[in-house]
Amino acid sequence: MSGLRVAVDKDSGVAVVTLDRPHRLNAIDLALRDALVGAWRELRFDDSVRAVVLTGAGERAFCTGLDRDAEVPQPDSPYMADDPLLRVGPKANDLWKPVVAAVRGMACGGAFYLLGESEFVIADTTATFFDPHTTYGMVSAYESVLMAQRMPYGEVARMMLMGTAERISARRAHETGLVCELTEPGAALEAAVECAAVIAGYPTEGVQGTVRALWAAREAALAAGFAQAPHLISLGNLPDERQAELFAARRPEFRTR
Repeated sequence: MSGLRVAVDKDSGVAVVTLDRPHRLNAIDLALRDALVGAWRELRFDDSVRAVVLTGAGERAFCTGLDRDAEVPQPDSPYMADDPLLRVGPKANDLWKPVVAAVRGMACGGAFYLLGESEFVIADTTATFFDPHTTYGMVSAYESVLMAQRMPYGEVARMMLMGTAERISARRAHETGLVCELTEPGAALEAAVECAAVIAGYPTEGVQGTVRALWAAREAALAAGFAQAPHLISLGNLPDERQAELFAARRPEFRTR
């Protein structure tokens, strides 16, 4: 099982891509990673799809990043570190159709690869956002670069540095620009589909050209940040065994702001 569902409504031109591992809080294992890459590439060639909605199954989480049980082979070289989620998003796979993210529950860590490559985010009031990397002795590199394009620097810095001690509420995410619309609990998907259907009804070339232009405005900064990321991760990450110890000793308390 890949843990991914893709439903295409040819009448509206909207595809809904659902991370479907609610028992793992929609964490991304390598099978789901590969399924996402495959889905984005297939959607490139499906002319009946003119807009995409990305969401997560269940009520507890949109996505909690890389599944901690995933075994990621690594070359024995600091120059060839393999980030398993680097190519997981739509832009990394040259999909220039608009993607609207619908968030319910938690979105953290590697979820920012997906949110960072969506055109905009709609969330319901149960949504929370945080990044656990620093708590467990890891560098938040790619996630920080992506979110620095979506939120004020101080807000991104606080979220990344506070780790699991603090979560950003849906309200605060809306205030800082990460989220563009708040809905009642359970209504984010419907709102995202409605927006996607409107966009899908416009002439395709103009929409896709606009998506490409918007991304072009961000590419230079992303490229510079991403170029530094592998070295910072190699230098700053604790050994896997120590990360696991910190994860096992984690405290459940956190504050939401």
